Amino acid sequence: MHEHIRRRCLMLGELLLETGSTVRALARTTGYSKSTVHKDLTERLPDVNGELAKEVAGVLAYHKAVRHLRGGEATRRKWRQSLPARQEEAPVRSD
Repeated sequence: MHEHIRRRCLMLGELLLETGSTVRALARTTGYSKSTVHKDLTERLPDVNGELAKEVAGVLAYHKAVRHLRGGEATRRKWRQSLPARQEEAPVRSD
């Protein structure tokens, strides 16, 4: 494995532990793709630093466990934002 990839894996792992952010958010802040960040954290990091990889795996497992809750919350916010526009429309009645 190239040295720059090893350093990137360590940097991403440490940043994930510091911030507790999701893979998507980590990719956005670092400028790497989501696929690269995920592969570095799940496949490459155990070869570089096993202890750090175990801690990172715990954070990733937590995010996976709560993703259905985040998705539901995002949908709820989306509908709440579009609700006032829908209330202004006159209701269609079929009498």
